Amino acid sequence: MSNLTALVLSCTLKPSPAESSSVLLGTQVLDALGSHGVTGEVVRVVDHRVRFGVSTDEGDGDEWPALRQKMLNADILVIATPIWMGQPASVCKMVLERLDAELSETDAESRMLTFGKVAIVAVVGNEDGAHHTVAEVLQALNDTGFSIPAAAGTYWVGEAMQSTDYQDLDPSPEKTVGTTQTAAANAVHLARLLKNEEYPPS
Repeated sequence: MSNLTALVLSCTLKPSPAESSSVLLGTQVLDALGSHGVTGEVVRVVDHRVRFGVSTDEGDGDEWPALRQKMLNADILVIATPIWMGQPASVCKMVLERLDAELSETDAESRMLTFGKVAIVAVVGNEDGAHHTVAEVLQALNDTGFSIPAAAGTYWVGEAMQSTDYQDLDPSPEKTVGTTQTAAANAVHLARLLKNEEYPPS
């Protein structure tokens, strides 16, 4: 079977080395992908100087092009984000805005360069909004060329207006662990299918 790679973009608001629940869940997704032979890495977007914009390179030291190249080199993209005020984190929205540039980046067959790549989403928070956040991010990823497998979102939300974070839980909740494993297995299955048979020319 084809070797697959994954990139997890953690959209935590916390730079390294601060502990982060979205980094933890993103790492668990990568571990679950690894159980199917996938290799990859977790990258905190806030550790890089990513400029606001909707192009592939905003210039002036923009570090998105390097992250974009990692994405283009990977078969599976994982977006891991916390929930703030019922919404994906601002860092996540910035990443989605940068992905908008992929609409005009095509190969010789007029296919977006993201065609054939699979995307899943991981969400954490201690407030309502997990389903909304997963839906919003998956829609944006699909719009920008990524393929979405069945059960493509994993999440944990704690009791509203409380201080418990996902990273405080040991062990991680069984339901979240199981959902993560399913999302990873389905992502790998779809990525292998797409690697072996490309989408038709547009």
